[in-house]
Amino acid sequence: MAAYRNLWRELCTNSNLELAFKRARKHKTQKPCVLEFEADSKNNLSQLRTELLFHFYRPKPLETFILRDPKTRKISKSHFRDRVIHHALCNIIEPMFEKCFMYDSYANRIGKGTLEAIKRFEYFQRKVSHNYTTNAYVLKADIRHYFDDVDHVVLLDIIQKKVKDQKIMWLIKRILSNYSTDIGKGMPLGNLTSQFFANVYLNELDQFVKHQLKARYYIRYVDDFVFFNISPTVLQQWKEEIAQFLTEHLELQLHPDKSKIILLNRGVEFLGFKIFPHHKLLKRKNMRYFLRKLRLTDSLYREEKITYDDVYNFMEGWCAHAKNANTFKRRQKILALFEARYPDEISTKEINRSLPKKKKPTKEVVTPHNTATPSVFDSRFLN
Repeated sequence: MAAYRNLWRELCTNSNLELAFKRARKHKTQKPCVLEFEADSKNNLSQLRTELLFHFYRPKPLETFILRDPKTRKISKSHFRDRVIHHALCNIIEPMFEKCFMYDSYANRIGKGTLEAIKRFEYFQRKVSHNYTTNAYVLKADIRHYFDDVDHVVLLDIIQKKVKDQKIMWLIKRILSNYSTDIGKGMPLGNLTSQFFANVYLNELDQFVKHQLKARYYIRYVDDFVFFNISPTVLQQWKEEIAQFLTEHLELQLHPDKSKIILLNRGVEFLGFKIFPHHKLLKRKNMRYFLRKLRLTDSLYREEKITYDDVYNFMEGWCAHAKNANTFKRRQKILALFEARYPDEISTKEINRSLPKKKKPTKEVVTPHNTATPSVFDSRFLN
């Protein structure tokens, strides 16, 4: 462990805290909490460093709210100064664990993500079914109340196998103890540390699957995971062994309704898509959520509570997501209705795209009535 000595000193360096601040503020530069911290960032970072060095750092109470996106979830948001500490911690210990994670763990890792997991799913289904010439099955599993049931003692034991610095462990305990749905259990949804610890915790399952079950075709995204095999009997056996491992070693349980074996040809719901052998669709639940959100966004715009740029950004984001499924006709229909709903509106993005490079827009260009700007929602965007 010689390479990992002085972890605490490295965590508390000015350079690490400055890097943590930059990462915490990324894509959030206009938020009031970020602007307030940034206004006196030098002193604020110095204060955080002093609190860490003298061991009197205390996280501020979490701000909790309900998010329906599309399912109902309780999100607990940390104060911005605490988010800086989370980044500072992960900067130091994440590289130690990253090399131990399996390749097919796709959540909250650089170069991974939802779309890469979907691509891997499609690759595995082709491999197992011998290019769709043989029946194959998928065990789709989910852990019940995962973030609320993570056991702190088990998690700390797992982390301590790698992290020997007791000062680092002290900080981790402080962060964990700031949220608990039960004595010694639970992590808040929405924290960087929770996302990282979620991977650390279920890496134990990944290692069991790879080294004990020796399952070749296995993908995990947080607590959603899938196995591929030509035999439903094998998948049923794995399901039972996984349930036993989770109960005995990680104090977790498989979700009884969401853990099932599915014939590949019937389509498998995974990470917002329903994936078939030769195509994939958006989940109906996600589609219903999008339409509700679109109606709400339109209502807010009509009440002048948001700008057309907000409406446009929402629609553009959904189109970028929907393009990853076979949704050409559906996007055409929705975009035609969208443009009919906003016939004279032009977003800032559309104006900027229509301008010559390296030239700023003039006041005359901004006026929608005298600007013929090609929309991003044209055939080019739909292809």
